[in-house]
Amino acid sequence: QVQLVESGGGLVQPGGSLRLSCAASGSIRSINTMGWYRQAPGKQRELVAAITSDGSTNYADSVKGRFTISRDNAKNTVYLQMSSLKPDDTAVYYCNAPVIRYGSSSTSIYWGQGTQVTVSS
Repeated sequence: QVQLVESGGGLVQPGGSLRLSCAASGSIRSINTMGWYRQAPGKQRELVAAITSDGSTNYADSVKGRFTISRDNAKNTVYLQMSSLKPDDTAVYYCNAPVIRYGSSSTSIYWGQGTQVTVSS
């Protein structure tokens, strides 16, 4: 079993900042890519940012220059630093990781439980 546990969500004013964390634990051999997705009411879940184990990153156009994704490979933890937050950033944020487990040569996709981010004055 593998679990992804998220933390760091909350209420923030426009222009403010938050940092989300997601820690993976369990029978993990390796994790190549870790990412953050978000879903607002009535909208599709969308990729916000992703990062590979060697540090290559990808961002949605809507968050470029405002959000920064990073990871600690030793802790199997991914972070999302969010700055200059806008009301349109309001959503439930989910972390995601395709995991290769011990005893397996294939990947399984895991999701965090979701954490609410609300940007409002």
